[in-house]
Amino acid sequence: MKQPLLPRIAFTVFVGLVLTYLILPLLIIVPMSFSGTRFLTFPPPSFSLRWYAEYFGNPAWMQATRVSLTIAALTVVVATPLGVAAAYAISNGKSRLMRSLHMVLMLPLIVPIIIIAIGIFFVYAKVGLIATLPGLVLANVMLGLPYVITSVVAGLQSFDPTQEMVARSLGMNRFRAFLSVTLPQIKASVFAGGIFAFISAIDETIIALFVSGGQYQTLTRRMFTALRDEIDPTIASISTLLTAASFVLVMLATNAQKRPD
Repeated sequence: MKQPLLPRIAFTVFVGLVLTYLILPLLIIVPMSFSGTRFLTFPPPSFSLRWYAEYFGNPAWMQATRVSLTIAALTVVVATPLGVAAAYAISNGKSRLMRSLHMVLMLPLIVPIIIIAIGIFFVYAKVGLIATLPGLVLANVMLGLPYVITSVVAGLQSFDPTQEMVARSLGMNRFRAFLSVTLPQIKASVFAGGIFAFISAIDETIIALFVSGGQYQTLTRRMFTALRDEIDPTIASISTLLTAASFVLVMLATNAQKRPD
C-alpha cells in the first residue's frame, strides 16, 4: 500500500533541507581553502594551494597533527579490545547488571560533552593528568568506547552463537573459542568500530580545550587558538582536509559493516 503523496513530499523536502544545511558550510569552506589572498573571503578572488603548503610547511601545525594522530591511534589500540570485550559481555549477558553496564558505557553519547569535559578537568587536576598524553588518550577512549560497542554488538547479533558453543564442546576454552571462531566472523564490525573511535578522537575539540596543552596540543586545539588569534585560510585548508579524511574513513567503516562478517 502506497503512502499518501503529501507526507512523502513533505519528508523529501525535509531531508533535502537537512542535507542542504549540512553541505552548505562545505560549499563555502572548501573554496576559501584555495584562496590566493591572506584573508578568509568568499568567493575567493583568486585560487592557490598556498594555504595547504603553509599547513604542511608549518612546524607548529605538523606537531599538533602528530599529537592528534598519536592520540587517535592509541585510542583505537585501547578502545577496540575494551569495546569488543564489553560488547561480548553485553551480548551474552541478559541480566540487569549487563543492561546497566550497557547504559553506563553509552553515557558519553548522551551526556553533553561540556559536562563530561568539566568533570574530566576536575578529576585530572587532582591526579596531574592535564596536558599529558595518557590523560588525553584515556579521555578519548571513554568517548570512543560507545562507537566500538555499538558496532560490535550489531555484529554479534548477526552471528550464530552455536558455532562458538560447538568449538567449546570440542575442548576449546571460552577465550580461545572466541578468538578462533567468533572474532574472525565479526572482524568487519570491529574494524568499523575502530574507525569511528579514530574519527571521534581526531575531531574532538571540547575535551582538548580543557585538558590538552603544552607539547600535547591537539590539532583541534591549535585550530581554535588560531581562530582566536590569527584568522587566515590555513584554517579552511585544514578543515577541508579533516572533512575529506573523515568522509573516506566513514565510507570505509560503512562498507565494512555492509559486508557479511
